[in-house]
Amino acid sequence: MAGLMSNANSSEVQWCFSQVKGTLDDDVTEADIISCVEFNQDGDLLATGDKGGRVVIFQRDPGSKVSTPKRGEYNVYSTFQSHEPEFDYLKSLEIEEKINKIRWLKRKNPAHFLLSTNDKTIKLWKVSERDKRAEGYNLKEDNGLLRDPSSINSLRVPVLKPMELMVEASPRRIFANAHTYHINSISVNSDGETYLSADDLRINLWHMEITDQSFNIVDIKPANMEELTEVITASEFHPRECNLFVYSSSKGTIRLCDMREAALCDSHAKMFEEPEDPTNRSFFSEIISSISDVKFSNSGRYMISRDYLSVKVWDLHMETKPIETYTVHEYLRSKLCSLYENDCIFDKFECCWNGNDTAIMTGSYNNFFRMFDRNSRKEVTYEASRDIAKPKTLLKPRKVSTGAKRKKDEIHVDCLDFHKKILHTAWHPDENIIAVAATNNLFLLQDKF
Repeated sequence: MAGLMSNANSSEVQWCFSQVKGTLDDDVTEADIISCVEFNQDGDLLATGDKGGRVVIFQRDPGSKVSTPKRGEYNVYSTFQSHEPEFDYLKSLEIEEKINKIRWLKRKNPAHFLLSTNDKTIKLWKVSERDKRAEGYNLKEDNGLLRDPSSINSLRVPVLKPMELMVEASPRRIFANAHTYHINSISVNSDGETYLSADDLRINLWHMEITDQSFNIVDIKPANMEELTEVITASEFHPRECNLFVYSSSKGTIRLCDMREAALCDSHAKMFEEPEDPTNRSFFSEIISSISDVKFSNSGRYMISRDYLSVKVWDLHMETKPIETYTVHEYLRSKLCSLYENDCIFDKFECCWNGNDTAIMTGSYNNFFRMFDRNSRKEVTYEASRDIAKPKTLLKPRKVSTGAKRKKDEIHVDCLDFHKKILHTAWHPDENIIAVAATNNLFLLQDKF
């Protein structure tokens, strides 16, 4: 599988439009805004969560998988209401229904399982297919009405008859009441039996089968809340070592913890932090150094962290500094004051790896998203906009200018739309198919076919 670069002739992958989900109207309902995107382990299913508490699952079109060349086309498979708005009467707080994270479990039988969470409650969903129904019961009619036992003269053997395919989503477990603060991360362990959930100050370890108790593995809450200096921003289990997990903080640090060392992992095994460049020191330094996302590579050797202006690649064997740093939108450094005033500086951008850890993707403003090729060090900016929403349309690289003179195809930094932002992206685990969430639209893009 190629990364951003195609191995065959060393030419760059040309990304083209495949599909867009959601209406391309200017009028966007708040509930329809996509809040998370996640491929399952084989990439055949793609789940999105939105601010209205709904989960929509798309399934890869079987024909597009075997066509030559392969196409990344997905159709709606199942839609269900995962969370409802609630009210905490003790704290007089509304609990939003917005889906913060979705994580797929490894498949063990014909059904699919996924975890979804809002600010407070995590749910385990079973998504299964039914294409047969039983007919010929003895004690009831096929329409469900009970039969009079005295009218039964002979016994029938019920038979399974084919029916139109139904996809059912049912909540199997509800994990509630374990978080005082808002949940920002969930991560399934490689053991397949446990998962973690993290809020601003604590990380809890759960067993998939046990809903009424969890084990607190990290607690950074100070005795006096006035002494609070940092919060947990993201957390993830190692993809292979079930005892290892990381969590990032608003101070720009990443801590690696080993559950074999102690039950409560308040003391980390390793801490990854880059010393601040004194020349770039400003009022906003602490805000922009806050890490919004951290992801292990598929191999488990590296991890990426996203802060406001950059993506960093860390080697788990080297804590002192990242081995690679990619600037996402350095041209915004001079605009931090206005970004602070309109609250954009607090936006939480996610980042993701491609299947073989050779490329990284993350989002920006103006519906731009960035890709970085780790081998060639080439980087490119694309735009997820309605202008590309025609089949097979090739994506043209976009450039941002900051000076007085602007080239024909460039957009000036002052013309960027900060309401349009790509916070959530996902990369197919084996192929060059990407999902990019732009407000209420999900763009599916793939290498040229």
